[in-house]
Amino acid sequence: MLNPEIAATESLLAFWRDAGVDACFAEAPVDRTFVPAPPEQKATLKAVASVSAPMDFSGAVGEARQLAAQAGDLDALKDAIAAFTGCPLRDMGASQAVFARGAPRAPILVIGEAPGADEDAQGAPFVGRAGKLLDKMLDAAGLLDKVFITNTVFWRPPGNRTPTPQEQMVCAPFVERAFALIQPKAVLLLGAAAARSVLKTDEGIMKMRGQWREWRLNEGSVAAPVLPTLHPAFLLRQPIAKRMAWADMLELAATLDAAD
Repeated sequence: MLNPEIAATESLLAFWRDAGVDACFAEAPVDRTFVPAPPEQKATLKAVASVSAPMDFSGAVGEARQLAAQAGDLDALKDAIAAFTGCPLRDMGASQAVFARGAPRAPILVIGEAPGADEDAQGAPFVGRAGKLLDKMLDAAGLLDKVFITNTVFWRPPGNRTPTPQEQMVCAPFVERAFALIQPKAVLLLGAAAARSVLKTDEGIMKMRGQWREWRLNEGSVAAPVLPTLHPAFLLRQPIAKRMAWADMLELAATLDAAD
């Protein structure tokens, strides 16, 4: 049985992560036991470090754009994603690509962050506990049959961690192509990772949620109003926040009704 103090700590850390508080973390773990090298070794260490360089994802992004552009419909886009080998998550333990579920001509496009264990097993997004909560809220707002649901990445990250901006960048052409094919009347972004990826921002979800933004593709005339809200998985950990997400759902439903 999980220690109550550990569970409370994990819940608090998850709350601040989803709220966008990340300034207390460095770019990489810090080894507090590290002893600096003597001066005579610094030159050697510097030379070794210079050999390492950040991974270049430009080739993978270009391939994704080409495959996405060739997809004439959502079925073809699903096949293109399954055939794509450029996302590093594909080789990190995921069993299959997880694209989407919902109505192909839906007026609302819902975008989460990444598949989890249940999604990886079943091949569809939001089918676990968080997905059941999402469906319940959509149904209560009269929106369940009006959504097409996908994620910013299509392979489960190891340990259900948040996808990196680089992993989202590689998959972005497919997300944008889904947006262009569906041409929804509104977009609902679930959680900080999805909102930051789509809107190209570093803002926290608590600042963005409930505020309408615009998503406009660089090519073409596809655009739609976007509403960031809290991720259902966060609501399971912090039930008190459900009232904020429910207010966002009602706002989305009202906006959709006004657009009809």
